[in-house]
Amino acid sequence: MNQNQSVATGTRASELSTNKVLRNTYALLSMTLIFSAVTAGLSIANNWPHPGLIITLVGYFGLLFLTSYLRNSVWGIASVFALTGFMGLTLGPIISMYLNLPGGSQIVMTALGGTGAIFLGLSGYALTTRKDFSFMGGFLMVGILVAFLAGIGAMLFSIPGLSLAVSAMFVLLMSGLILYQTSEIIHGGETNYIMATVTLYVSIYNLFTSLLHLLGAFAGED
Repeated sequence: MNQNQSVATGTRASELSTNKVLRNTYALLSMTLIFSAVTAGLSIANNWPHPGLIITLVGYFGLLFLTSYLRNSVWGIASVFALTGFMGLTLGPIISMYLNLPGGSQIVMTALGGTGAIFLGLSGYALTTRKDFSFMGGFLMVGILVAFLAGIGAMLFSIPGLSLAVSAMFVLLMSGLILYQTSEIIHGGETNYIMATVTLYVSIYNLFTSLLHLLGAFAGED
């Protein structure tokens, strides 16, 4: 009897811990998305230029490393806002470019709506079915690395076809990453809500920019 009670108590404690990580992750994710939207809006309003590929990569990976290093302290939250705010600044000029095109507002709103629908749909599916998607981890890591390198190659050598293929790959990979990360939180594979927030934010960011690129191309604007 005591053993059964101990198992039940341990199970309840695990569920409470998982629910706490889940709540904290979505609360922080919501705030960082709002903050990122504000910085993107400032960038658009002030017509700030895009910092360029090198500064973007250095800033992103530098702040990502800092956030990972500080993930178990209160400064980790500040680092998350620094990272997402910086990414918002890099997003502003991209959105501005599409807004200045004929039908650009519709492209941006469609990409935004598509991103929201995909995120909510996949997160809801993972949360309600509680399926374990941990098996996707290795595939996603390799796929993202390949797509990242291919994307840099497409930019350096100006290959539009490859660039579109990379965007399509990122839509699929980021969708998989949303499923994977949500599953990791539910099943206790990810217990740090700061890192979970970063992963989901990056998924949403890349999903949105990839949809923008694809929709712009299909609309004949790229």
